Amino acid sequence: MITNPLIPVKTYNYTYVRQLLADKHGEKVSLPTVIAVAKNHGFSLPKRERKVHDREVSTHYIGELLQHDSSHHLFAPYAGEKWYLLTTLDDYSRMLLYAQLLRQETAWGHIAALQHVCVTWGIPLRYYVDNHSIFRFVQERDSIWRKHTLLTDDADPQWKQVLGDLRVQVVYALSAQAKGKIERPYRWLQDRLVRTCAREGITRIEEAEQVLEQEERRYNYHQVHSTTGEIPIIRFERALRENQSLFREFKIPFPFQSPKDIFCFRITRTVDAYRSISINNLKLRVHNTPLREKVELRITPDGQPGLCEARIWYKDRLTDVYHLKVADLKGVHF
Repeated sequence: MITNPLIPVKTYNYTYVRQLLADKHGEKVSLPTVIAVAKNHGFSLPKRERKVHDREVSTHYIGELLQHDSSHHLFAPYAGEKWYLLTTLDDYSRMLLYAQLLRQETAWGHIAALQHVCVTWGIPLRYYVDNHSIFRFVQERDSIWRKHTLLTDDADPQWKQVLGDLRVQVVYALSAQAKGKIERPYRWLQDRLVRTCAREGITRIEEAEQVLEQEERRYNYHQVHSTTGEIPIIRFERALRENQSLFREFKIPFPFQSPKDIFCFRITRTVDAYRSISINNLKLRVHNTPLREKVELRITPDGQPGLCEARIWYKDRLTDVYHLKVADLKGVHF
């Protein structure tokens, strides 16, 4: 695994071996003993020169800054396919608020992560992400899909529009060093996920999800974090008790009526002379809306495979609700 570039494991993990001995075999062995035995059998690598980086917590409250990222690796070495791991972490407590494995990375996957975090924990002050096209439109990189008159950040991707409705600020990592700040906290989780999937011969993403859930719980509830010196859940709950939180309770902002109006894809159309709008040759009737005015469709999965719900808004009013086949909406991928 160490020599396979597709797998995010670069070293031997003696702490993991020590934990296995305790959990699986009931054997309590000191870490120096594990290291000594491993080295005697040739299981060691020369120390790499570590780059100097700032590991201090830069926030003072939970919910002040959430780090969100995705990584694409062979997390189950025997699965034969790479999966995406989406994660969201609170910067102050270092608690993992979201972790999910996906076969494909889509804007909807990241919107679903937003919904889980905001509904479960609350609405944060800021999100910290990289410059992936799902999070940010960049003129020179993405202009093939946009008008050339648009500049960077003139066109908001779907993910960022959701945060706009929730009044959450987005902060972008603008350098490789800053990007590393996002990636470092997840290495522990990735490393444990890979090793456990390999030891248990896991080949299905559903089985890997169970391992991920176990390791996420171990990280949040049992692991002392190397930077804070505390178990994440203890630091998180103490901040709640001491009113050291910038999370806002999730409430549906006016004039919207449902989470479906917030956590959704958005498409704008103009009402024609027949009081209809067109989406890929699909005609939808629009009621109580003036001609030639723009309306916005807010689209979410319908709960049944292959179907979606399209809610049409004109200014502050919900005019129509349609249930459509996703296949009829080219370019919409859930």
